[in-house]
Parts: sequence; structure tokens; C-alpha cells
Amino acid sequence: MIKYHKTANGISIAEILPGSETIGTTDDLLDILADAGYNGSTGLIVHSATLSKDFFDLRTGLAGEILQKFSNYRMKLAIIGDFAEVKSKALRDFIRESNTRGTINFTGSAEEAINRLDKWK
Repeated sequence: MIKYHKTANGISIAEILPGSETIGTTDDLLDILADAGYNGSTGLIVHSATLSKDFFDLRTGLAGEILQKFSNYRMKLAIIGDFAEVKSKALRDFIRESNTRGTINFTGSAEEAINRLDKWK
């Protein structure tokens, strides 16, 4: 199930609610991106539990494939979860670098995700 948020700046952001979808392949994502884009969203919020565990194992390449789709469709992404205890140095570095660039954001809450995505036009 997708919930749509409208920010004070007039930006539409789609949020995939936890337990409603599982994203394990790029094909899983494409339908969601198409729906969100059709409804005018420029950003997507995904809860970490919605993503396959392979997404967080950078060796699988799934994160790169999925994030490339966001670049291709010019849509911003925020992933909500508790990333403080990430054990993989490569994943910690990836999260830090992503948050610095701003196109992909790893946040702790939906409110923080909306605020970050609202800054991108």
C-alpha cells in the first residue's frame, strides 16, 4: 500500500507502508516507481523491512541496481530504519556517502525522510 504525502512546498512524496510490499528485485521496484511517478511524486520513502536483505549486502549488487533505477527515473529515495548498528564497514560508508549527496537518504523516521526529500526539487 502506498501513502502519499504533500509537503508545504507542494512536493508529492510516496511512502510504501511496512508490510505491504517487498522489494527484492528491480522488477518489484519498477511498478512502484511507475505508480508513484504517475501520481506526481518526486520522492519515495521505503522502510528498510520492505527491502530484501540482499539490498544491504553490497556484494550482491542489488542496491546498485535499485538505486540506478532512481537515477534513471529522476526520483529521490529515503530509506527508513535503524542504521546505527550496521556492522559492515562498506555499508556504513555507503550510507554516510549517500546521506552526504542527498539523492538517496537513510533516515530514522518518516518525518526526517519527508524533510530531506522536500528539499529536492
